[in-house]
Amino acid sequence: MSVLLPISRVLLAALALIAIGQQFLLHIGASYNALNFFSYFTNLSNLFAAFVLLLSAVSRPPSSALGVVRYASAVNMAVVGIVFVVLLRNVDLGALLPWVNFVLHYVMPVAVVLDFLLQPPGSRLKGKYLALALVFPAAYLAYALIRGAALGWYPYPFLNPANVDGYSGVATYSVGIFVTFLVVGGLLLAAGNRLSKTVSRNAPSI
Repeated sequence: MSVLLPISRVLLAALALIAIGQQFLLHIGASYNALNFFSYFTNLSNLFAAFVLLLSAVSRPPSSALGVVRYASAVNMAVVGIVFVVLLRNVDLGALLPWVNFVLHYVMPVAVVLDFLLQPPGSRLKGKYLALALVFPAAYLAYALIRGAALGWYPYPFLNPANVDGYSGVATYSVGIFVTFLVVGGLLLAAGNRLSKTVSRNAPSI
């Protein structure tokens, strides 16, 4: 696994970047707003995941800071997959290419979580890292709502007050997704610490 894991990380990162690049070219070719493209949580999370995978592939040995970053990426990507399946699977995806959709919403979430579990952080993840993992999603929500109110464009239908009976509906969806982040983050934190302890216990002594 010591050789296959870095190679797998590079290939997965390349796949995600190719998928995002292909969709971006299609987006620009149709004269859509470039900033809108990078206002999707899915695209931002996949770009971050690709960067983390590449960093993980070349880091020897992996640092404790990298373990925290990998944890945050796994939390984001897990929620990307869950939210898509629960809320967006049957929504009209417009010009999103089917294979790109499959890579970004199915392949990458599963792969990033598995990568985190297959090589858990070398040091124990503290509870405060769960709060740290929530900073980006919270900032993204604020950005999407403020920009949406100003421009009348929202990246997701459940963030648009006109689609969900006003801001009370947006708040309901936001709380539900926040709870999903908490649950997923807590489960991955516990799993990472447990697997890390198991790996340390089974490591050969010198």
